[in-house]
Amino acid sequence: MKIKEVILAIAIIVLTIFVTFYGINTVFPKANYDDYCGAPTAQKLIQTEQECLGQNGAWVSQERQCVTEPCPQGYCEVNYVDDCWVKYDEVNKERSRYVFFLALPLGIIIILLGAFKFGMESVGAGLMGGGVGTLIYGAGAFWPYTQNWIRFLLSLLGLAILIWFVYFWSNRNNKRKGKR
Repeated sequence: MKIKEVILAIAIIVLTIFVTFYGINTVFPKANYDDYCGAPTAQKLIQTEQECLGQNGAWVSQERQCVTEPCPQGYCEVNYVDDCWVKYDEVNKERSRYVFFLALPLGIIIILLGAFKFGMESVGAGLMGGGVGTLIYGAGAFWPYTQNWIRFLLSLLGLAILIWFVYFWSNRNNKRKGKR
């Protein structure tokens, strides 16, 4: 590919990722932390466990070496008692699952479109790259909530499918060249 085609392919990659990212976020909007835990307000610095408990928080101990005094040996998790962050995390986890199951087939479809439907190499390569970016976005959304064995199986399955696809595509192209 020439430099102009490479630049066009990169632009198509970026814009394809933007379209899928914002399209998915339109269908499944991200949860707003303020809806679960309230808007952050200006609070005074909580430096002791007693102050934290007085604010209905949970003190998280951390040993520190400080240069200045006072030297708090931890921090206060202010929203601990009402578990707002737990609810917020549950909503994010559910959304991440939807994003994963939407982005995975969408990314594969975009890759296939790039591989089979376009004669211009820069358009095909750009769509394929955008499909890969869509897969990364979908997997990345759900990855923190999965166990290692699930990550392993998904990665292995993806690798096997990709290797099969490359062989299939290569054989298809070789047959075409043989007919010419």
